[in-house]
Amino acid sequence: MCSASRHPGVVDMARKAKRFSFGPGFLVTAAFIGPGTVTTCTLAGSRFGYALLYALVFATVTTIFLQEMTGRLSLGSGQDLGQALRSVPKRLVTRLIYAVLTLAAITFGCAAYEAGNITGGALGLEILTPLPYRLWVVLISLAALLLLGLKSYKVIEKTLISLVILMSLSFLATVILVRPSLSAALSGLVPTLPPGSLILLLALVGTTVVPYNLFLHSAAVKQKWDSPAQLPEVKKDLLVSIGLGGLISAAIVVTSAMAFFTQGETVETGINMAQQLKPLFGSAAQVFFGMGFFAGGLSSAVTAPYAAAFASSGILGWERGQDSVRFRMIWAGIILIGCVVSMFGFNPISVIIFAQAANGIILPMAVVFLLVVLNNREKMGSLANTWKQNLIGIAIAVVVSALGFWSLLRLLPFFK
Repeated sequence: MCSASRHPGVVDMARKAKRFSFGPGFLVTAAFIGPGTVTTCTLAGSRFGYALLYALVFATVTTIFLQEMTGRLSLGSGQDLGQALRSVPKRLVTRLIYAVLTLAAITFGCAAYEAGNITGGALGLEILTPLPYRLWVVLISLAALLLLGLKSYKVIEKTLISLVILMSLSFLATVILVRPSLSAALSGLVPTLPPGSLILLLALVGTTVVPYNLFLHSAAVKQKWDSPAQLPEVKKDLLVSIGLGGLISAAIVVTSAMAFFTQGETVETGINMAQQLKPLFGSAAQVFFGMGFFAGGLSSAVTAPYAAAFASSGILGWERGQDSVRFRMIWAGIILIGCVVSMFGFNPISVIIFAQAANGIILPMAVVFLLVVLNNREKMGSLANTWKQNLIGIAIAVVVSALGFWSLLRLLPFFK
């Protein structure tokens, strides 16, 4: 079995985290703040006002809890999640079942997420230029292949991240400018389920609690920290970084509610979505939004297939890193699937929402596998799950499973 140190992407990210004092938690936040989050939160705010803010609170707390478990896994066992899942089953048949189920979840989730990423990037460029959407889908897919194939894209990476950060901070600044009603916003913390909101509720969870981030975070923690005594640092890092991500997501819901819901308007296109930044950028809102949307789409279009290749290789026991042909075939395949789905001519916003909902549906499987690994006291020792942590983990799996199951039932004619 190969060490995670042979995975250059995770190693580089972990070294950057150590150098700049930003921990792996910020990698998770950077991964879920993209086109999916912006689109989902915008639609939630425009259609239901503040009513679904409680779902973001649940998703943020859930992300912190699950990522803490992956960090604890790495510190306690010295393995990342992919390696741990491979080593837990003792029998060949059980190991095969584990591998098939996990790979199916990761591949499907990352492929759906990749379609959303490519679509989001293309939508951002469509806002800025008159060129057709499908042309941008092809060019962004090729750009993702090229960036991963080159193995080094630091300047472009920093530029994309800077644009995503600018867009994220723009929403926070806009909230301050528009001065929303605090009492109205707080009312959204009371759980309700407005008619027609279920798919967006699931998407809000799926865009925040991303299954492949469990694999990325465990590998990054393994590179940055190596002692169980450093668990408090892992927790602090997650609270700050994921908390900030949740705050940005909530800010998008609020700005959307103020710009559209309170005005009785709807969001149908990316150009419409840009209007919520008008209080800050005025007539330039469309340009800033389009650039940020494109940057988030392209940066995530690189991250998702890389994560899928890393997780799948770890589970199968393959060599990881760009020198491995099978590793490169996995990430290339994910990009290809995302490109093909994006070319079908579906409504771009619908594709992005489906991708987030798909993540919400496969999340229960990821939670169950994580709980199994964290209860292996032979490997985890004193960092194994307590009964309270198991209870919370089971509750999360039940809630998300119920949402996903009900969402699937709603697709049947007699449940509508």
